[in-house]
Amino acid sequence: MSQQFKVPQGLPIQPIQPRQAPRTKPVPGQDGSFANILDTKLREGTVKFSAHATKRLEARNIHFTEGQLKTLEEAVEKARNKGGRETLILLDNVALVVSVANRTVITAMDGDNLRDNVFTQIDSAVII
Repeated sequence: MSQQFKVPQGLPIQPIQPRQAPRTKPVPGQDGSFANILDTKLREGTVKFSAHATKRLEARNIHFTEGQLKTLEEAVEKARNKGGRETLILLDNVALVVSVANRTVITAMDGDNLRDNVFTQIDSAVII
């Protein structure tokens, strides 16, 4: 039993064309893998403050100097290198809970509000 297929009239049969991969420009000095690009972007980014953390800083009249912000960035990098994900950073008289993966301060407390507080859902701490 052989089957016959009818080709509609007026439609030419064409061979399947192989798909071409999209061309991307290689990033100089990198192999272009997603992991390397992500790691580079995370390293060059500065620490951000969430809206919640910004409100807490304003309400508690907490201000950082350029030097303190640099120290905070170094602390986040230390936590990242050790595998921290949600880190408590004690910087001078301020406690900051930081999401290390996206380099964002989630909340902040000053020394007056630190007493009798429990920090949950953190996996590491950096004391400076």
